[in-house]
Amino acid sequence: MPTWITICETCKREDWPGPEQGAEVPGARLAALVEAAVEGTDLRTRRVACLMGCDHGCNVAVQAQGKLSYTLGRFEPTPEAAEAIVAWAALHDGSGSGQVPYKLWPQGVKGHFVTRHPPLPEEA
Repeated sequence: MPTWITICETCKREDWPGPEQGAEVPGARLAALVEAAVEGTDLRTRRVACLMGCDHGCNVAVQAQGKLSYTLGRFEPTPEAAEAIVAWAALHDGSGSGQVPYKLWPQGVKGHFVTRHPPLPEEA
């Protein structure tokens, strides 16, 4: 099963000048950067309108069937952030449980973890 990176394309940051300034929504900028960074990998992306982590924007969720899932936030919409998200998601993808040893984490994701969720139980 593939690992999915779900990106909140409506995330705003306190420093966002707003639509009246013609500025793109930070979440949409991060989504485009993550989408570009996953090219050539087995990772999948999708955009959603809200992950309800407004105090932590820009937010992404990393999920795969039968594995731990994570929400990460407080990203700047930069190529470096997108590359770190994708690098960590690739490690998640390669892990049987979704857990990635801290010593392997890219520097760009450290301090950005917001939540961790256990996998859903198998159907009985």
